[in-house]
Amino acid sequence: MKCLLLCMWAWVLLVSMGSGSMRCLEGERNALLKIKAAFNHPSGSSLPSWRHGDGDCCSWEGVECDNTTSRVAQLYLNNTRDRKSRPWVINASLFIPFEELRVLDLSRNHLNDINGMLHLKNLKRLYLFDNLLDRVPSLYKQTSAEAQILSSNQHGGVDLEVLDLWGNNLSNDALADITRITSLKALDISFCGLDALKLLEGLCKLRKLEELDICGNDFWGPLPSCLCNMTLLRVLDVHNNHFTGAIPSSLLSNLKSLEYIELSENAFEGSFSFASLANNSNLEVFRLLDNHRLAVNTEEPTWFPSFQLKRFGLSNCVLNKDANSVIPSFLKEQHDLRVVQLCRNGITGNFPNWLLDNNLNMEWLDIRGNNLSGAFHLPFDLNLVNMQWVDLSSNTIGGELPSWIGSILPNLQYLNLSNNLLEGRIPSSMGNMKLLFSLDLSNNGFTGEIPKTLANDCTSLISMVLSGNNLQGQMLPRHSNLTRLKYLYLDSNNFTGGISRGILKSSSLLVLDVSNNSLSGILPNWIGDIPHLRGLLLSSNSLRGPLPWSLCNLNYLVHLDLSRNNVGPNIPHCANVTVMRFLHLTNDMLTGHFPKFLYGASSIVTLDLRQNALSGVVPNWIGTLRNLKVLLLQGNNFEGSIPLDMCLLKNMSILDLSKNNLSGQIPSCLKDLSFGYDGVSTDSFDTSGYWVKAVDPYGYKGRFSTFFSYSEYGRSAYTDGLVEVNFMTKNRLESYKGYILQLMSGMDLSQNKLIGFIPPEVGYLSKLLALNLSHNHLTGPIPESFSNLKNVESLDLSYNSLIGPIPPQLIDLYRLSVFRVAHNNLSGKTPDRKNQFGTFGEASYEGNPLLCGPPLTSCDDSSQGQGTLPSSNHTRDDDSWREAFLWTFAGSYVVAFFGVVLFLYLNSYYRYVLFKLVRKIIPSFPY
Repeated sequence: MKCLLLCMWAWVLLVSMGSGSMRCLEGERNALLKIKAAFNHPSGSSLPSWRHGDGDCCSWEGVECDNTTSRVAQLYLNNTRDRKSRPWVINASLFIPFEELRVLDLSRNHLNDINGMLHLKNLKRLYLFDNLLDRVPSLYKQTSAEAQILSSNQHGGVDLEVLDLWGNNLSNDALADITRITSLKALDISFCGLDALKLLEGLCKLRKLEELDICGNDFWGPLPSCLCNMTLLRVLDVHNNHFTGAIPSSLLSNLKSLEYIELSENAFEGSFSFASLANNSNLEVFRLLDNHRLAVNTEEPTWFPSFQLKRFGLSNCVLNKDANSVIPSFLKEQHDLRVVQLCRNGITGNFPNWLLDNNLNMEWLDIRGNNLSGAFHLPFDLNLVNMQWVDLSSNTIGGELPSWIGSILPNLQYLNLSNNLLEGRIPSSMGNMKLLFSLDLSNNGFTGEIPKTLANDCTSLISMVLSGNNLQGQMLPRHSNLTRLKYLYLDSNNFTGGISRGILKSSSLLVLDVSNNSLSGILPNWIGDIPHLRGLLLSSNSLRGPLPWSLCNLNYLVHLDLSRNNVGPNIPHCANVTVMRFLHLTNDMLTGHFPKFLYGASSIVTLDLRQNALSGVVPNWIGTLRNLKVLLLQGNNFEGSIPLDMCLLKNMSILDLSKNNLSGQIPSCLKDLSFGYDGVSTDSFDTSGYWVKAVDPYGYKGRFSTFFSYSEYGRSAYTDGLVEVNFMTKNRLESYKGYILQLMSGMDLSQNKLIGFIPPEVGYLSKLLALNLSHNHLTGPIPESFSNLKNVESLDLSYNSLIGPIPPQLIDLYRLSVFRVAHNNLSGKTPDRKNQFGTFGEASYEGNPLLCGPPLTSCDDSSQGQGTLPSSNHTRDDDSWREAFLWTFAGSYVVAFFGVVLFLYLNSYYRYVLFKLVRKIIPSFPY
């Protein structure tokens, strides 16, 4: 009985001790309250759970204590400082009371400086970053059990070995004392806004460093040569800076302990030889991406790799220029590769099938943007179960895909084979790729129908891009089951029939592009049952009939293109345009006046209503479309004058009012339109808000982990070519899309009934690239202000009634490639044949009788400079005209004279009156 009571007493004592251990120490609680005050100075409200009356600080937000000692072990204070606060300074002495602090997270707090950095030397571990588990340097990762052992053994205080200051906005002076912490073995100062090269040179004094990460700063100039003396370095990451010059060969040959080196996204130049890596037997990761001026040579015969890489990245460089740009041959000796990136290096030769045969653990293969040819061969007995990402796009790989590709790559998640020369049918075995979320086979020569297995079994698909092939049949098999599909691009194929009802299974669909096919029938009413649809592109088909009222249900529609169909003649008045940015209805059957439902559609960026039968006036409320950049009304029956409210469209870039019946004068206030970059938000064409985003192959977890995260990096994968604008310039219809569309600017008012002088203010549209005022009734001179159109490439003033000389200052328009003033009443001498004007032929000036000089006939020397400069041919023509006039006048006079005589002879009364009048004047005239 006594033994039982003793055991119970011991149990109660242990429980009480355990529960008491979770109450933090008084000194540490007071220290935490001081930290709170520092974060909230002068008027913040962060850390509300940290209160004076609450004695157990271990339960406070962001505080974790050691279970045994009750001491504060981890502080997570990231994103604590008010975002509106200015950069501030924290005193390192605030953390002295925490003798067992292992983790300190101060990331993203607008931290500008750390006073008394040397106080941190008594902390064994210090991390100031955002995602602890993903960014702890590999050298110092440990299990939770190891952390507890370490915690129990560091009461005496040990010099700081790990310092991670990632993601703060530090000044260069903030790290002035860091070189005195000579015990450091791992240092991360990435993404801190640092730029002082002297700081890097000072880091060379930290001779015990094994890991150094300085990426994402603004360091410039050559890499400090003293880095070559840090012989213990295992990890060196300098990517995303502005380093220039050559990569020192001694940097790699001296650092024989290197396991990881990252040199990407700098401005290195000169040459780099892989022979300098010959003795780096521990190397597992090498990445050198996006250094355009760097010549890389891997084919020196005197070296042999002593390493086995796991990650290899080499892109956007001049690779093996003297060896026909072959793929690095040393890769044939690598058998443990997990990630290979060899994009945009101009690599030639056949696709390296051996790369997959030799590396069965491959997870990521990116060889896009090269000149590889041959076939994509996969032996049927190959087993690449770890492969998740394959991108072979933009090469010249041909032949058919292996029919068993889905069995070889069963766990593939991303496949991009676009822009190659592939042919044949899409293998039905792709239905085995159950995890595939993105498939791009666009711009090849695939034939046949979309496999039923692909449409039924690949239920993870989010994006499917099959554009630019020769596919046929229904746009989707009848029993499609793509329930997660958000982006479907089937444009530029040979699909027939109506819009497949199977698309209703994809209730989350955001973009549907089936333009440039042979679809027929009507636009189904159920199209409005896809509630989140943002892009509907059905142009260049044979759709007919009225537009369904269900279009009014598409409240999120951003891009609607029904051009070149037979739909109409009206648009439902309830159409929701509150968020619409791109509306294209060219060559349809629209009638009536300018669509009233567009009133107040302030989000519209491009409006294309060309080649319809719209009539009436262009309404004054057109000025309410404040974000309009492209307005295309060509080929309608609009009449009346150009409304002055059009001058309120400050963001205008392309304006086409040609081939209408517009009259009146050209408003001088058109000078207020930008027609260029000034004041124009370039994100007007940024559709990344609703196009699928690709995946970042570089957002890996841990420096040596073979896995990588699928974090989105914000670059739209499929924006190119979706927003397309056609505009007549340089005497031909041009198509502008993607980034080129942002650069284009032009104004076309041709083939109307405009009158009056050309406003001189038009000459101050200095960003304009194309101006066409031809086929109107314009009068007066060509404004001398046109010499300010420094960027104009096409200028057409032909078929008007312009007078006077051509301003000689126009020869300074160096970018002008098309110039037409034909069929006017211009006079004087043609501009000197200098610069661009030396390229214009007679067709540019014909139809101006009083115009002379090359390339027309030469001018008369005696009359040069007198305003009218007739040539000798003109003189002969004038003489002939004068002679004909005199003969005509004489003949008319004779005929009139004899006519009067005959009249008097036949009429006696008027003859008597005439003779009486003559005798009155001349009395001696005989009777």
